[in-house]
Amino acid sequence: MGKYKNIILISGGVILTFALIGLLGFLLSESKGSQPENTNQSNGFLAAEESSFDFGNISMAAGKVSHTFKIKNSGAEPLTISKIYTSCMCTEATLVKQNERFGPFGMPGHVDIPKINQILKADEEATVEVVFDPAAHGPAGLGQTERKITIENNGKNEMTLLIRANVMP
Repeated sequence: MGKYKNIILISGGVILTFALIGLLGFLLSESKGSQPENTNQSNGFLAAEESSFDFGNISMAAGKVSHTFKIKNSGAEPLTISKIYTSCMCTEATLVKQNERFGPFGMPGHVDIPKINQILKADEEATVEVVFDPAAHGPAGLGQTERKITIENNGKNEMTLLIRANVMP
């Protein structure tokens, strides 16, 4: 009987531990809350005039669409953009700095994402040209979609830009 009592106590302890870990994770995620969308996003010293763009209704048959985001080093020190990548193979991003192009960059795992190590001086601006191919997923890609473009830099945080579209035939 003592053997089964120990198994029950150990099992109960394991279940209680997992329940507490789950509750703690839930409380931490709730405490972050949802951040309102910011049209002048600043992460570390890297800032963007707009952090998201909605193409609205687009036709799969009409082909690729593009949008250009303006970014700026809003700090007093130089900032290094180390990598740019996207959340899906249907999206590519290119950094344009002083008429020099770096990219296009895509999704990790589908293409190699090299370090670009481009320095933006204080108050220097650049653009990120984003191209979205609504036909990349075929008929399974119809409907609302959202894709992310991540810009890694030596600032405090990486910057994420978003594009949205409602893909129609």
